[in-house]
Amino acid sequence: MLDLARIRAITLDLDDTLWPIWPTIARAEEVLAQWLQDHAPRTAELFAQPGALREIRNRMVDLRPDLRADLSALRRESIRLALGQAGDPTDLAEPAFDVFFAERQRVTMFDDAHPSLQFMAARYPLVAVSNGNADIEQVGLAPYFKAALNARDFGVAKPDPRIFHAAAEAAGVAPHEVLHVGDDAALDAVGALQSGLQAVWLNREQQAWTHEHPAPLTVQSLTELCAWLGQGPQSPA
Repeated sequence: MLDLARIRAITLDLDDTLWPIWPTIARAEEVLAQWLQDHAPRTAELFAQPGALREIRNRMVDLRPDLRADLSALRRESIRLALGQAGDPTDLAEPAFDVFFAERQRVTMFDDAHPSLQFMAARYPLVAVSNGNADIEQVGLAPYFKAALNARDFGVAKPDPRIFHAAAEAAGVAPHEVLHVGDDAALDAVGALQSGLQAVWLNREQQAWTHEHPAPLTVQSLTELCAWLGQGPQSPA
């Protein structure tokens, strides 16, 4: 159960918490594939199979473990690898990634995202904490947030306690005064709890809790979370 009186700030995951990520990635990969047809046709032909671009990106995780926390670099270098394998100029990786990245920022919010962010931002300072490469400015959410941290810029990813503690510092509160909200049971819920934060597991798909750590408060929507928060005292943003 949440200790509502103790909450002075909220941190939020982005992908699959505020919008569904895989439709976004699929669309960005389609736009990238079209760009490759126009500018690197040999690469487009070699990786024309559905899912081929994502497969080589996933392989890059093993090839470049040093980039594990930087999803932008992983995607850019996977494009560079694809270009090289096909015999196209590898310096096309940068403009190709730019096309992908711009489309990746065109997210479709869950219906409860904007109303819930408005509700929470009126009561608490909000900080975005993401392992992904969404940009809150480009997706149009910056007015809600006091700060945003991502694994690429910070250097470590959730569930590392350091990124949770840095988010608390950005909010101007102690870790135990932060409520973290996210969809990933391990990275968000367990990670936050083991870092000394409170946590809410946003379980839109009604998945089973499979972790040894006791499950935190679990909600199926941000609207449900706001109903819980409405029971507590308001905190100055």
